[in-house]
Amino acid sequence: MTATHAQPHARARAGGVRDVLTLMLLPVPLIAAALPGAFAGGGTRRWFGGRGENQRADAQAAKDAAAAAFYELDTAQRDLRISIETITAVDSSPGARRVVDEFARLGSRIDEASSGYINAVDAHDLDRDDLEPSVASTARTELTRAKDELVRVKGELDRFERGLGPLLDKAETQLARLAPAVERARQTLLAASNALDAVRGSGLRADDLAARLATLGPELTKLNQGAGQHGVAETLQRADRVLRDAEAVRAEAERLPERAAEIDRRLVSLRTRAQALTTRAGSVEPVLSELRRRFSAACWQDLQPVPGQAETSVHQAEEKLKEAAKARDEQRWPDATALLSTVRALLNSTDEAVSAAGDRLRRLNAVSKDPQQEIDRTRFAVRDAQRLAMAGRNTPDPRHARPLDDAVARLDRAVAGLEGRHPDWWHFLTETDAVRNTAARVVGEIRDERGAGA
Repeated sequence: MTATHAQPHARARAGGVRDVLTLMLLPVPLIAAALPGAFAGGGTRRWFGGRGENQRADAQAAKDAAAAAFYELDTAQRDLRISIETITAVDSSPGARRVVDEFARLGSRIDEASSGYINAVDAHDLDRDDLEPSVASTARTELTRAKDELVRVKGELDRFERGLGPLLDKAETQLARLAPAVERARQTLLAASNALDAVRGSGLRADDLAARLATLGPELTKLNQGAGQHGVAETLQRADRVLRDAEAVRAEAERLPERAAEIDRRLVSLRTRAQALTTRAGSVEPVLSELRRRFSAACWQDLQPVPGQAETSVHQAEEKLKEAAKARDEQRWPDATALLSTVRALLNSTDEAVSAAGDRLRRLNAVSKDPQQEIDRTRFAVRDAQRLAMAGRNTPDPRHARPLDDAVARLDRAVAGLEGRHPDWWHFLTETDAVRNTAARVVGEIRDERGAGA
């Protein structure tokens, strides 16, 4: 219980009224005689003099001091209650709940101290004319005791308030974020709506974006209902979510015309590429005929399916292009994008297969005319790796020496395999490629190790 005590007390006011009425009923001479200083030769009555008057003054001073202490405690409690409400509006953690419990305990202490002060004030009318010195002394003692208790409780309240610093700072920070966060969410939602209207005005439906924006409507309603209904933390989270989702809709809406134009460009480009691949695929069969005529079966057998695979892949790509064009006309943008990606993958694989046949023939022609160039190129790569492995060492690290020795032996076997009437030139080329890859891997490991050691 927090109480305020109006002064002077009602009984004091009642006593004053009785005195005035008594004077009004006296005969005029008696009234004049009762007034201090009414006659020059007459004496004045002292209501309470000497030591008793000092005790009355001491009691009144104690009463004033107690009243001041009571007012300070009451003000501090009111201010602290605002801080507690600020914390509980934001924080539901165990620490915040402990703060609420402690504040309730302090409230009981405040009620007890306040009751003691009010009882002490009610028990003594310091304005009475017949106040006895002993009564004034008792009043001063009780009022001083009440004041001391109020001061002690105020000290507990101050210590409790100082401990609230971290929780209160966190709560005030979140409350300071609340209004700006909600306003940003509203403005971003409005911007998303305006961007969507502009896109639709250009002839694009953007149905998926409209559906996503519609789901934010209930969230905006809850934002408008405020933190009082949904809590500060939940409202902040909702504002951030609305802001993020609305910003995504706005950005996609603004990009949609460019996205539509990009899909149109890709449709044209992939159609042209498919047509070109159809023409190139027709050249694979003559290449295979020459490979079959001039080289052993091992050099061209894996390329036999290429013409049929190219024809099938190009046909599939053309069908997917038709589906993509339909999706674009129906403004199903994700479907159109996915279909175009499929077309691109089909054409890439077909391009690689068609190119592989021509590349195979060129490489086999070159190596069959001059195998020494391929041999020298591969030996140089191995020797370069060996020099690096020996740099700064008397003996190479076995982890590097062993794969390099194996690579040399592999190259020697590949060279020896060229003897005979119909050498397998493709096997020779794959072996030299493998040897160079081994040398490059060892070089990379050596450099990595030395770089880490530095």
